[in-house]
Amino acid sequence: MLTELSVVEQRYLAVREALDGAKVIDVATRYGVDRRTVHRWLVRYANEGLGALADRSCRPERCPHQIAPEVEARIIGLRRAHPGWGPRTILSKLRRELEQPPSRSSIYRCLVRQHLIDQKPRRRRPQDYKRWERSRPMELWQMDVMGGAMLEEGTECKVITGIDDHSRFCVIAKLVARATARPVCDALLEALSRHGVPEQILTDNGKVFTGRLARKPATVAFDRICLHNGIRHLLTAPYSPTTTGKIERLHKTMRTELFDGRRFASIAQAQDELDHWVTHYNLEREHQAIGDVPPIRRFELVEGVSPAEVVDPDAATEEVTQPPRHTVGRRVDHAGRISILKHRYHVGRHLAGQTVQVESVDGLLHVTHHGVLVATHARRHLAEDDDRMDRRAKASTPARPTTGDEVLRKGRPFRIGQLRRNLLPGGQPLHRPRGRGALGGRYGSDHPGRDAPAHPPSPARQEQGVRSTLQPQRQAQEDHSGCRIGTGAVPRHGY
Repeated sequence: MLTELSVVEQRYLAVREALDGAKVIDVATRYGVDRRTVHRWLVRYANEGLGALADRSCRPERCPHQIAPEVEARIIGLRRAHPGWGPRTILSKLRRELEQPPSRSSIYRCLVRQHLIDQKPRRRRPQDYKRWERSRPMELWQMDVMGGAMLEEGTECKVITGIDDHSRFCVIAKLVARATARPVCDALLEALSRHGVPEQILTDNGKVFTGRLARKPATVAFDRICLHNGIRHLLTAPYSPTTTGKIERLHKTMRTELFDGRRFASIAQAQDELDHWVTHYNLEREHQAIGDVPPIRRFELVEGVSPAEVVDPDAATEEVTQPPRHTVGRRVDHAGRISILKHRYHVGRHLAGQTVQVESVDGLLHVTHHGVLVATHARRHLAEDDDRMDRRAKASTPARPTTGDEVLRKGRPFRIGQLRRNLLPGGQPLHRPRGRGALGGRYGSDHPGRDAPAHPPSPARQEQGVRSTLQPQRQAQEDHSGCRIGTGAVPRHGY
């Protein structure tokens, strides 16, 4: 009958065979173990007896690199005080406190044991990502617009951000209600005035940054600012956020440490807290990508340089009110003089008939001819009368034609003999063609080369013209200063 032996019993039989004189190598071959294992069983049996042949733990008796309880407590305290800190950030803090700080992987395992972080599988860095960095500050800025800043009323605000590529120094962080073209340009101009003008600016293809991809390509305000200030504007390829990875990483840090789970009473309050966060980020917070030093350590090389003058091409220029220039033109008479407000000034007979320009400046009248100063006189009229220098006597506007039955024509009175000569034989008046006037045409039917009207004049024309020989004679006898033609109209001037 077969009986199954336990592990301890089998090891005891092997030890008995070795003690009875069998070779150790033969015993190891028979039991399928290494000869060093048989020697270990012999030593443990000789020192501790039969119970020592049982299985033991593989844990080492001591671990020289194990984290001390005090250090582990410090790690847990830093993580609970700053939930956003990971193993690398905690390690940078412990390096200032301990001479021999634990490794990053040890801190990670400590946080996993305490259930302070979730264990995630390690991801390999994609090989197609190429890390790049400019060699000095102010060589390249990256700009973008970030959302996620919420107000208590439920409104989402936008954050206009900018970062220096070399130093990771945050140069722009401005909260706006809407990230349209003008607020973005104002944030850029403010940063240029504070920190200076970089050589290049890298942005995505947003409409506030460029009009290249619009239906009708155009130059937007952001491009004009870059052009007038000597900045080269670089654009990423469409759908390539990794090109501006530095500012995207700034957005992640800003959301995690400031905006996630928070609502602000107003934009002013949110901007105030954002300014404090940016100050801590630039001056105190270590950045892992630049050797765990604050960004100011790299950016301070250009902090002492005085910023250049910033040009805003779209700014409304203030119009400087210039005093009015009183300049008039005058024609020189035959005696070589001109008249200004009833005062005569001598210019020169050689300019007789020519037009000169007269300008009143500081109590003097400067007379120029084709841009050459020909005379200067003391002004004789008052300064407040300069506005009246160019006033001329306006010609009287002719009155509209009368529509009544009587027209009063001022001028040299007609004589009865002259009026009779303007009449046709038989007492019929001489009529002019249509649209000529009240006294008839320039030519009669007896004029050589001219034909009389084909049709007799209308009654209206007869009323406006001379209807008989007796009527002009009566009107000439009544008023020798003019000639009244027709009846029933009010006298008017200017016909």
